Amino acid sequence: MSNSQSDRQQRSSKPKKISKIKRFFKWLEWRLATPEFIGGMFTALTLFFFMAATNTLAGWLYVISGVSFALLIVGAVMPKRLLAEIAMVRSPIDPVSVGDDLWIDLTIQNTGRTEKRLLEVRDILPENLSNILQQEVVIELIAPLQEYHWNYEAKTTKRGVFLFRSTEIATSSPLGLFRSRRACPSGQKAIVYPTVLPLDRCPLVDQLGSDTNPRQYSDDHNYSNATEGLTKTLRPYRWGDPTRLIHWRTSAKFGELRVRELEVTIGGQEVAIALDNSVGWEPQAFEEAVVAAASLYFYAQKSKLSVSLWTNDTGIVQSDRAVLETLAAVDMATSSADLLKDLPDLPVVWISHRSDSIGYLPLGSRWLLWQVSGQSSQVSVPNQRSLGLTIETMLDAEDTSYKSLRSQLQGYLTL
Repeated sequence: MSNSQSDRQQRSSKPKKISKIKRFFKWLEWRLATPEFIGGMFTALTLFFFMAATNTLAGWLYVISGVSFALLIVGAVMPKRLLAEIAMVRSPIDPVSVGDDLWIDLTIQNTGRTEKRLLEVRDILPENLSNILQQEVVIELIAPLQEYHWNYEAKTTKRGVFLFRSTEIATSSPLGLFRSRRACPSGQKAIVYPTVLPLDRCPLVDQLGSDTNPRQYSDDHNYSNATEGLTKTLRPYRWGDPTRLIHWRTSAKFGELRVRELEVTIGGQEVAIALDNSVGWEPQAFEEAVVAAASLYFYAQKSKLSVSLWTNDTGIVQSDRAVLETLAAVDMATSSADLLKDLPDLPVVWISHRSDSIGYLPLGSRWLLWQVSGQSSQVSVPNQRSLGLTIETMLDAEDTSYKSLRSQLQGYLTL
């Protein structure tokens, strides 16, 4: 038993020794230079000639070993000095939506007065940005005081704000005996917006605020449903006009079809899309909630509502770019907090996973409540005028196109 245990200990100690050696050479590569395969062979051959010279006292062996040592020193020192004259500039990255291609543009500059050959550039992408972990390119030559442009694309897979920390540049030039590596800091960030679903209709937003002011509707709603009381003038019929707007008495008088042109009524109602980012969300359900918040924001904007976004971290956010950046960066909170006390005093669309918060929303509000498919949850709504939708999330199959979410957002409200 003792022999078998000692054998196992020896076998387990070998990988540890190998990993320590690898870490040492990696540290050496970043600090100074690490020998390439040919550099290691040349170092061993140089030591052989030097030992032979000390044994035989032959002058020509001393000359060979001396020249070899000089080449080794040059090969070990020059790569680090050459990389010190390389600068990297990353162009600003335009924001994209999830699933779109992110274009990354790098400029490698030779600030020295000597040409740089055989540079290996490795750009490491931030985690979760794309299925591509890193991109590499080999640059054969950069002339003195010139630059090399390198661009590539990466397909995004997740929303968020991603920081590019650094780009690695390595070279074995000029002799190819030793390789040195350095990191060029970047500091640029890539913003990936959440998906915005194109909603044809959304009763959740269309009826928002009707509890307090039922006469406020969007322009599209007025024009598509009204038949009287909103007429501004009569005009000739144009192809595509609804037939219910035809004024038959006037049409008979003038001998041509005339339709009522409706008065444009801009409600201007102020509403907020409020996202509950407290603890307790399922990760997939939270991503759907972010997509729903972005989709409802732009639908409300299209409906001529004065809409804004609210989160506990940022408060009220209004401009389109600020809203998209906020939704790209939002994450679940690490601790529980009473979010309702900070809600704005106006009708909101409350997007949450907590059914106990629905009854305390401002008057005229609506709610979206997430529940996991297969889990029973009792939704209690003390305020009977608070209408909303219960969104069901399937955790087994991730729907990247959010077809199910889109159909549910376009559904009718429940009490």
